[in-house]
Amino acid sequence: MNSVLKSDIDKNFGKILRDFRIKNKLTQEQLSEELGISLKYISRIENGNNGIKTQTLIKYMNLLGITPNTIYKSFITNKEVIKNIDLTEKINSLSEDKKDFINSIIDLLQNMN
Repeated sequence: MNSVLKSDIDKNFGKILRDFRIKNKLTQEQLSEELGISLKYISRIENGNNGIKTQTLIKYMNLLGITPNTIYKSFITNKEVIKNIDLTEKINSLSEDKKDFINSIIDLLQNMN
């Protein structure tokens, strides 16, 4: 198993969180107010200079619409897990109608057993 450095995790998380904050058209100040954490802490997280508490990460994910796959994908090496992530990402890229259709197909397949 490959060793993952904490500093690499912090930098990756920071980049993802910054990108999603910008995608959601929020300033660091607005995010600070929404999450109830200090502006300084947000800046340190986004710059990869600080780790992030699990509770804070979950708040970020809920507020900005970030999936766990987005956060962790670059650190996953298990081929089966990567295949599942890829499938999930393909489904997530579909329209809501197509997602409903895929979901109904999955239900049918599961009921065939």
